[in-house]
Formats: sequence, structure tokens, C-alpha cells
Amino acid sequence: MKIQLWREALAPYHLAVEELMVKFNHIIKECRETGNYSPIEAVQGRVKKISSILDKAQRKGIPLNEFTERLDDIAGIRIICQFVEDIDTVVRLIRDRRDMEVVSERDYISHIKESGYRSYHINVLYEVNTMDGSHKIQVEIQIRTMAMNFWATIEHSLRYKYKEELPEALSARLKTAADAVLAMDCEMSAIRDEIVDAQRLFQEKASVVADILNNLQNLYSGEEEYEDAMLNIQNEFYEIYHNGSLEELEDFGRRLDKLAAVRKVQGLYSY
Repeated sequence: MKIQLWREALAPYHLAVEELMVKFNHIIKECRETGNYSPIEAVQGRVKKISSILDKAQRKGIPLNEFTERLDDIAGIRIICQFVEDIDTVVRLIRDRRDMEVVSERDYISHIKESGYRSYHINVLYEVNTMDGSHKIQVEIQIRTMAMNFWATIEHSLRYKYKEELPEALSARLKTAADAVLAMDCEMSAIRDEIVDAQRLFQEKASVVADILNNLQNLYSGEEEYEDAMLNIQNEFYEIYHNGSLEELEDFGRRLDKLAAVRKVQGLYSY
């Protein structure tokens, strides 16, 4: 197959990956902007390199003119979660979507591979529209925790280096590392509520501080007669920020809102 034809054949796959990354990233943004916990921590995407397609087609005895029909992981999305429990949430979310059709599922979390590999795979059909018309693209979605993803990325690199034939000693050490990853995921699940609560408080504080800094900037805008008063307000903010509670920051923010409203500068630079 000519290089130009490869590019044409893979173009819809690139489009599918780009669109799906936007959609899954929007879920993260929507959750965080509404103050809700996001089951998705990060999203990655890729289209298999031509060399990888050639290698896999050769291993499976697939003619090159049939690779788009017979390879189900040319387009890939990887969804990274914080906790194992989040994976079930993401799986349900994908099943319920109307813009993709689930083709198959493989649960390597309940059924861990002999190597220690853990992940949840869902293959979906996703429709894209190009200048040549619409195409239903099969996309493999891998859903993992951050710890699972670290292990799987290392293992993949080593398998590539050793052409899938890992030395026995190296395989044993990887299996030991996989057991450690499993133990860590279990420990993180045990303290999940504490972690999520701490992250929520951090996000709340960051939001309050952003509003305060916006009002401070607006109040500073060219009002030289208030310079001394503003320095006192700024020092009060620093003191509360470093030594006060979230409730004290929120109270300070409300007082600053009232002052900004009186001076008619509230939200002057808001977007």
C-alpha cells in the first residue's frame, strides 16, 4: 500500500480519536466546574503507527488490504482514573452514551492476565464525518487507574524491546511489581473518601482564592486614594490564606465582594 493511501485510510481514525478526546475531556471539565467529583482523571489518545499495524497484521496473518476491517485497536483511547471504583462508573457512562455503540468488553481487572496486566477494555463503534462521507470507526477504549497505567506502560516498552519474549527473571520482577500495584490500588480504595474530600476542599479553596484575587486586582485599578487601605486588605488576605480556615477565606471573600460592589469594580475583568 502506498504511503498516501495509508494516510487516507488512517485519517478517519485520527478524527475519531480527536473527537473522543474532546468529549471525554469535557466530562472532566463539566464535573469540576459544577463542583462534582470526576471519575475520569485524564484522557490519552493515539492511532497506531504504520509500523505497529504492519507488525500486528503480519503476526495475525492479515492481508494489508483488510487491516481496517480486521484490526480492532487501530484507534485507541486511554481513560485514566484515580480509583478502581471509578472504572465501573466510566464503563457505565460509555454503555449509556448514544454517540457510540459497544461492540465488545474485556475485563482484565476481575480476570487479571498471567503477566499481572490489569485494565478494562471496551471496543466501540464511533461515527465520524469526513469529506468522503461518514465512517464507523472501531475504537478500543482502555480504562485504568494511574497505578495500572504506569505498570502497563513499562511492560509494553519492555515487550517491544524483547519482541514479546521477556526474559523469565524480568517477567518475575514485573509480576512482583504488578502485585504491588494491586496492593496500592486496594489501599487507595480503602481511604478513597478521605482523598476525595481533601481534593474537594483544595478545589473549593482554589476557587475562593481566585475570586478574591480577581476582586483585589479590580480594586487596585488606578484608585491611588485607596492605596493604603488596599495594602491593609492585601495583608489581611495573606494572613487568612496562610493561617486561616476555608470558612474565614469565604467570609473575607464576601466582604471583598461588597466592597467591590460599592466601588462598582466587581467582575471588571471576569470572563
